[in-house]
Amino acid sequence: MPDMAGKTIAEKIFSAHSGVDAHAGDIVIANIDFAMSQDGTSALAIDAIANMGATGVFDPSKVAMVMDHSCPSPLEGVSAIHAKMREFGKRTGVRIYDWGCGVCHQLVPESGRITAGDLVVGCDSHTCTYGALNVFSTGVGSSDGAAAMVTGKLWFRVPETIKVVYTGKLPAGVYAKDMILALAARIGVDGATYKALEFHGDTIESLSVDARMTISNMAIEVGAKAGLMCCDQKTLDWFAAHDGGRVPAPVCPDQDAVYAQEIVIDVTQLTPRVAKPHAVGNGATIDEVAGTPIAQGYIGTCTNGRLEDFAIAAGILEGRHIAPGCRLVVAPASKDIFLAAMEAGYIQTFVKAGACVVTPGCGPCVGTHNGVPSNGENVISTANRNFKGRMGNSNAFIYLASPATVAASVLEGAIADPRKYLCEQ
Repeated sequence: MPDMAGKTIAEKIFSAHSGVDAHAGDIVIANIDFAMSQDGTSALAIDAIANMGATGVFDPSKVAMVMDHSCPSPLEGVSAIHAKMREFGKRTGVRIYDWGCGVCHQLVPESGRITAGDLVVGCDSHTCTYGALNVFSTGVGSSDGAAAMVTGKLWFRVPETIKVVYTGKLPAGVYAKDMILALAARIGVDGATYKALEFHGDTIESLSVDARMTISNMAIEVGAKAGLMCCDQKTLDWFAAHDGGRVPAPVCPDQDAVYAQEIVIDVTQLTPRVAKPHAVGNGATIDEVAGTPIAQGYIGTCTNGRLEDFAIAAGILEGRHIAPGCRLVVAPASKDIFLAAMEAGYIQTFVKAGACVVTPGCGPCVGTHNGVPSNGENVISTANRNFKGRMGNSNAFIYLASPATVAASVLEGAIADPRKYLCEQ
């Protein structure tokens, strides 16, 4: 690629953090602004740090470990991991988010420790969520995460970028989750392998930051390393509301940036979408799957456990009750969201509708506890993955959908079109 070629967001962030004129395909050693791990990966990271002979991390204010996958602890072995994390935090000064704080991918942005233009790594594949905030954030293995925590640096191959442009006004009953499920169905689960996605268009600009996070969160589900968006006034307002003392350094692509591919999606043609078992790319329109029996619903996760998601679901569930024989689990993405949802009355609505509201965290999504389905049961979930065994039972079947579609479906005990309930409001 010629040196004078315009750059993508990814190329600009890697150039700024490596001190070299970085282009797609280059190998760089880059400075890290923040590193994170969770209770499924922290024990390995702590061991790797010890094996390096290190006694601490490069900057305790730029590292965090989060207990979110198994909280409160369901097993003796998990309790031992949590104890190990707490001891590491006391010894090194690294912040440890304990039981009930929430999901790492909500807590890290909420903390104010990351901002636009940053380079962030996390020992969890959905670290790409922060791309909605104009951060190049990506998941790494525990050993690489440990190296970043100790040195403040990590090597990367600068990815090529696919430009995804969403245009038009979203129809009623269609949400950010439907937008990203439509992309997954179009390009498949490996359609962006080791590439960055850049999301653009007037539809993206119209979305809240909560909704944008839903889209960036699932970039990994099509193989992407990151799911990047530009920093606009909504982003800056979000940072101001979660002020950690960091000054945003927004990064936009050059007009002549070179992309590996460009995809345009007209959202005015979208209807509610569902990903059928056992792949995120196994997409269907609501009409194709309506009536499929559902035993359990789940609203939460790092994809759709935010306040806006709860507002949408509560609007459908208000004054109604879930179908006999059907279950609904709700998990806020963080303690702050839990408190805000209580203040807004959403939690009361869920409980009155027959839902089980659980500790902020990941539990039901990853299948460690809190809602493992039975053999042969169909589950409709706002999570980001539906492969076999994802919720703890390889003999269950997981359908992915928006909070609105999940809420409508548990009311009927079968996959249902949320638009009918929106018309009744």
